Amino acid sequence: MNSFNLDVQPDVSGHFDEASNTISYIVKDPDSDHCAIFDSVMDIDYAAGRITHEHADALIMEVTERGLVLDWIIETHVHADHLSAAPYIQDKIGGKIGIGSKILVVQETFGKIFNEGTEFQRDGSQFDRLFEDGDTYMVGNMEAVTLCTPGHTPACMTHVVGDAAFVGDTLFMPDSGSARADFPGGDAGELYDSIVRILSLPDEMRLFMCHDYGPNGRDIRWDTTVKDEREHNIHVGGGTTREEFIRMRTARDATLAMPRLIIPSLQVNMRAGEVPTDEDGKPMLKVPVNGL
Repeated sequence: MNSFNLDVQPDVSGHFDEASNTISYIVKDPDSDHCAIFDSVMDIDYAAGRITHEHADALIMEVTERGLVLDWIIETHVHADHLSAAPYIQDKIGGKIGIGSKILVVQETFGKIFNEGTEFQRDGSQFDRLFEDGDTYMVGNMEAVTLCTPGHTPACMTHVVGDAAFVGDTLFMPDSGSARADFPGGDAGELYDSIVRILSLPDEMRLFMCHDYGPNGRDIRWDTTVKDEREHNIHVGGGTTREEFIRMRTARDATLAMPRLIIPSLQVNMRAGEVPTDEDGKPMLKVPVNGL
């Protein structure tokens, strides 16, 4: 386990997207004007085939109005429930786009499902950096550390920045439990192991979720602590065994419908947020029949 500098406390600004229940973050170095964006959202009206950028524009506006320098645009994984706005943001205010190196596994898997041709590169070259487990990168003067936490998808990573960890879809708030593990490449046992790894971080480490659904009518929340998750998470808290978790997760996943935006999301996100085009260069999405 890496050693983490809990004395560094990044300024974290959460932006909730109601359409996908996604939280995007602007994470600022407290000792400089540099920042990173985690898990941005590009808006889509799927029925109308219309893409817009209101959510991304709000992130861009905050970065600009605060006079910040964007160092990184981070994807915690290849999302199946919203489209990334990473290239749009990069074009407007810069920043390097990063994701876990297992994106290659995701690209190979879904390249086949979507019957992508040889022009679709399956080498992760759409991203500026592919992170391995234990890699570091800088946001201003802050060091960020990457932890491989697969199970929901092969490319899932947790990014630890000072006393804050961005866990993607691996964990939800304590009263919501954990992410599903039934997508191609997912694995409930791996997910349990990844959650255990996250919960071995220091008790006071802040954890930031990628999604929240406000169960039982509570207000939307997106931050908690390792201690709170370890003690109270309804799926893994209080000493749940690996076998118990796999049994619960497998049974629960069998009852879940596919995310509403999984088909456009996967095609776009495995390309680092670029919308695929047809042979005439026009933006175009495919619908694989009985492919998922």
